[in-house]
Amino acid sequence: MPLTGPALGALRILLIEDSPEDAELMCEQMLDAGLEASFERVESAQELREALERAAPDIVLSDLSMPGFSGNEALQIVRAALPEVPFIFVSGTMGEENAVAALHQGANDYIIKHQPARLPSAVARAVREARSAIDRQRVEAELMRAQRLESLSLLAAGLSHDLRNILQPLLIMPDLLKARTDDPQLHHLADIIAECGRRGHEMAESMLSFVRGSRNTSEHICLVHLFEGVELLLRSNLPAKVTLHLEVAEGLVVDANYTELQQVLLNLSLNGIQAMPDGGRLTLRAAAAADTQGEDWLQITVSDEGIGMDAQTLSNLFNPFFTTKATGTGLGLISCKRIVEGAHGTIQVDSTPGVGTRFEVLLPMQAVADAADTLDAPTIAGAGQSILVVDGEATRLSLLGNALSSQGYHLQLASDGAAALRWMQQESMPALVIADAGSKLLSASHLLGEMATLGYRGPALVLEEADVTVPLAVFPPGINVHVLRKPLEMQQVFRSVAEALQTA
Repeated sequence: MPLTGPALGALRILLIEDSPEDAELMCEQMLDAGLEASFERVESAQELREALERAAPDIVLSDLSMPGFSGNEALQIVRAALPEVPFIFVSGTMGEENAVAALHQGANDYIIKHQPARLPSAVARAVREARSAIDRQRVEAELMRAQRLESLSLLAAGLSHDLRNILQPLLIMPDLLKARTDDPQLHHLADIIAECGRRGHEMAESMLSFVRGSRNTSEHICLVHLFEGVELLLRSNLPAKVTLHLEVAEGLVVDANYTELQQVLLNLSLNGIQAMPDGGRLTLRAAAAADTQGEDWLQITVSDEGIGMDAQTLSNLFNPFFTTKATGTGLGLISCKRIVEGAHGTIQVDSTPGVGTRFEVLLPMQAVADAADTLDAPTIAGAGQSILVVDGEATRLSLLGNALSSQGYHLQLASDGAAALRWMQQESMPALVIADAGSKLLSASHLLGEMATLGYRGPALVLEEADVTVPLAVFPPGINVHVLRKPLEMQQVFRSVAEALQTA
């Protein structure tokens, strides 16, 4: 009887049968019904295990009773090796009690040999059901992964916001310290604090860019300095039996985000170190390379002499949450891939079990900039102008007040829009309003609108996140709005305040 339903394609059917004649008869029945299939017959446990190792069949058909080997034993072997492969008993001695027991043990169906007409349709149905189950599991896995990524996104957004607020003083305080002393050592320490604050903010932004797919600000990176920084960070994680070897040519510059590229090299290097439990050599190399079109690329390789990876591990290497480590998260390499591709580059891996692994990162290479360092414009001191600062972040509000007061301005601080409006109603109009665009109770646009209703016509300096842009059209037309991006740096704040006041 011809089969109905969608075509199944070419099937590989494994027969566990001690009778060649019975096996041939079953093959003819399935081919006559329209199944496209190839067959392999085994009749012992050893032959079955070898066949399963060579290639996974689409379905297994087994006799129940054979000399020296039983169908129940065959079912246990198949289920242990390939639990998703359908298994059907085809036997001439199968009673109702044995059939029920077989289904309880994991068989998909049973066919009586002297009633073989149902065999082709039973095979087709079992294969379709198995494939549907696999598809369903894949969809469920994708859904679960999407839910975990969504949870990660919410976590990253919250942590990024909190970290940026905590690190904000590291960008504001150094300028205040430098303004109060001429000691060159304290100036140097202040610069170090400011650099740590800036890198910390970039790391917080990287948390968001991982889940959003956005790209952080690029800068010209000298590879010699980058490798020196990576070497410094790796020293504390380098086991006694592992040696670190760096090869980097002078004059190599790449346009990328320093913190993110450093993160890539550290991640790949730490993976290489962990892959060499018995010791070995970890090599980081950077050199110029040209493709077939003559375009210049920066080639960075991280290679180890560790345990290597097999083909199956390599095929899943950049999948989210895939890991071979007991305490791993499976997010390190997918993060590296996102960073490299965000810089318009590529990342490839080559590995041999027992020999080692080599990661290759290709990035568009930039020529060395030959421009003189620019000097910061002189800061214009205040002359007692009144400035109203509205910011819900207490630390930033206090630091802005102290910093601007030290420049000769008269400050009024408000932790929310309601307090700012009360002050304007009770006191005089300020010369400048500084407002945080991220206020939860009263947005900067609504706050300025209420201020305009009270008669304010001065300039406003709106503080915005680096990845958020508020259209100027939402602000009242009578107020000249200037935008200042976070994280704040005091010299930039001083210049922006002076420029805004000049437009009043």
